[in-house]
Amino acid sequence: MAGMEPGSLLSGRYRLAEVIGRGSRSTVYRAVDELLEREVAVKVSRDRPGDVEQLRRHEAEAKILAGLAHHALVTLLDVGADLSDGENRRTYLVMELILGDDLRANARSGPVSPSHMALIGHDLADGLSYIHHRGIVHRDIKPANILLVDYRNGDGRPRAKLTDFGVATTVGQDRVVDEGGTSGTPAYLSPEQVAEEPVGPPSDVYSLGLVLLEGLTGVMVYPGAPLESALARLFRAPRVPETLSPAWRELLEAMLRRDPADRPSARDVSLALRQEVILGSVRHRAGSLLEPVEEEGRMAAVRRQAILDTPEDGAFDRITALAARIFGVPVAIISVVDTDRIWFKSRVGTDVRQIGRDPGLCASAILQRDAWIVNDAPTDPRTLTHPLVAGEFGLKFYAGVPLQTSDGYNLGTLCVLDTESRDFGPRDVATLEDLAAIVMNDLEMRLHSRRAAPELLGAGG
Repeated sequence: MAGMEPGSLLSGRYRLAEVIGRGSRSTVYRAVDELLEREVAVKVSRDRPGDVEQLRRHEAEAKILAGLAHHALVTLLDVGADLSDGENRRTYLVMELILGDDLRANARSGPVSPSHMALIGHDLADGLSYIHHRGIVHRDIKPANILLVDYRNGDGRPRAKLTDFGVATTVGQDRVVDEGGTSGTPAYLSPEQVAEEPVGPPSDVYSLGLVLLEGLTGVMVYPGAPLESALARLFRAPRVPETLSPAWRELLEAMLRRDPADRPSARDVSLALRQEVILGSVRHRAGSLLEPVEEEGRMAAVRRQAILDTPEDGAFDRITALAARIFGVPVAIISVVDTDRIWFKSRVGTDVRQIGRDPGLCASAILQRDAWIVNDAPTDPRTLTHPLVAGEFGLKFYAGVPLQTSDGYNLGTLCVLDTESRDFGPRDVATLEDLAAIVMNDLEMRLHSRRAAPELLGAGG
């Protein structure tokens, strides 16, 4: 079926403009929703009469998108079928219009900086973690399906959205076998897709690894004709350049392992890249576009507590001692994270009183709303290159709970560390959270007392 002409009206509502994307089975148009007077993107399927499989794919994509709502995924607004052209049935999806290039077009100007790639990758991994948790596998992660959002508001932070769920699938278990041949784009297929083995969430992680590596180097990992490109990964592993930082190399090598069971989850990738973002933020604070959006408010909360320039607090020594005894660990710390330092306000098992923010695991733990647990640090992609893990200290276990104020800011952590790997379960997390709550209750009461003192003095005068 031929493409529709600009100016065509779908279902009496969507006025099509220029083509902004084209695939093997569909065409994407910029359009105007004349009912709501807004610009949208309309993906029109090239239906063939009697093609039941094509109709099934279209309906499956619509159902998958209808159940998703995430900042890193393109939002579905409407779905329908236009029957105005006699025998030609045009099924379509109406989605939010993303202003900005896709990653493929953006990459034509050269490699993406590691700091920007970390932000893009974090968005994408976060989106994949969201769909994987819902039993969905995308199966076609590639630069052309990654849109870089231009909000036209001067925001220099790159923001990415994943689109095109045309070959996505819902899995009842952890894995699904492709039906009717291999789905996806040859240059970005996982080894299991090429070999037509069971495909699950680790397949998307592998494909994302290829996309991130290509973005960082400016070079496609598996170029060539479709068959040659697809088969190449079965005979040679991707080469991760030594010029990349150790953290990037270790993460990419983990994502691109041949065995799906050996790859990190999308959530672990998201956390690892978020750590890279925060460390980059600290290193480039002056005028940096990578400053975490909550950091200014968080530091204001830290200063309100008036604990940065105070000596070690003996009131909390019993908490750290109790934590060390309960969990049987050699080290327990109550920390406060400053702009460039981590101050140990109470500690058991170490003489260190402060460290730089970059090598401190607490700088990662405060990015979480819940506990940050690393049961086996040398094999965890978030920490395996960390100086405390790879260096002389030989850290193997870390569990940190944010010290969170009543208005939602994380001041620091209560954390326990060990040189042996551990299995830290839900009951352990709950206990550590209870101890952290005692610390925060004390800090909040002190803050309340300081605020009330001037009023009491005024009343007494």
